[in-house]
Amino acid sequence: MTEKTAEQTDEAAAPAADLPPLPAMPPVPQDPPQSDPPPQGLPQSAPQHDLAQQGLPLVPPRRPCRVLRAVARWTAAVLVLGGLGTGTAMGIASMERTDVPGLATEDDGRWDYPRLTLPALPADAPRPFSDANTAEVHHADLRRLLLPAPAGAKVDKKADGWVTTAQYVAEYPKDDRAELTQRLKDSALRHIAARSWTMPDGTSSRVYLLQFNSVAYSTEFQDELFGDESYPQPLAGLTEAATDDEWPGTGGVEYTTPRVYSEAQPYGAEQVRHAYVLAGDTVALVVHARKGAAGTETVPFHQTVVLQNQLLG
Repeated sequence: MTEKTAEQTDEAAAPAADLPPLPAMPPVPQDPPQSDPPPQGLPQSAPQHDLAQQGLPLVPPRRPCRVLRAVARWTAAVLVLGGLGTGTAMGIASMERTDVPGLATEDDGRWDYPRLTLPALPADAPRPFSDANTAEVHHADLRRLLLPAPAGAKVDKKADGWVTTAQYVAEYPKDDRAELTQRLKDSALRHIAARSWTMPDGTSSRVYLLQFNSVAYSTEFQDELFGDESYPQPLAGLTEAATDDEWPGTGGVEYTTPRVYSEAQPYGAEQVRHAYVLAGDTVALVVHARKGAAGTETVPFHQTVVLQNQLLG
């Protein structure tokens, strides 16, 4: 009886997936027949050790078979449930967060930009906003401070690196380009770097970095763009600019001044969003434009401005 119970326990400890049905319990041996009376002179209830001393067979005690059978069944049930729970936990742990129902992160329209890193500076060159750099000059290669195009973008090779003044002023109406070109000549403009790309949804993105000799010249140029108005000089294709009330902030960048605008409705053939960022000796212009009724998306535009601002700060 003891050996069969151990085999039953080993079967219950097997993995839950391979657990066989519980075997039928073997018949319980019954007491020896009591037809023959006990030997004379011995009471029927004599202790068994007295019977052993007299050479008489021992009567095996009745075992609690129902209790053992219940314990075995409960052990098997616990092992099955434990195996299922462990398998479920391991399955969830191996899944991506977006694959787990209830834990998926909803897509908010952000673009997939590469990991950003600041370019190396020349030897002994200070950062633009350090105490030793009173002119707030960016000593890194300006092209290395341009925001890289996101995944899936088609980059315009004609506007990827150094660009001319004519390429920059083409962002403004034709009637304003000559005056703006002369203004840039009169300022201490050093050079202009740009990057342009188009996303699969048709959104056109352009980023320009205008670097001057010092923060004094860059500030003067931006002030002339705004004049006495609340809004800057209008861009080509922009009917009327409006302050972007959804702009979340600078992205934790100190010493920079972003100004963010969206086109007021009703807009024309395309909706234009743009922003200026004053960062030391550099003025950045970020433009997003998209044709059609859908217009440009707010989230990727803000994302572009924040990331470009971080590179300049």
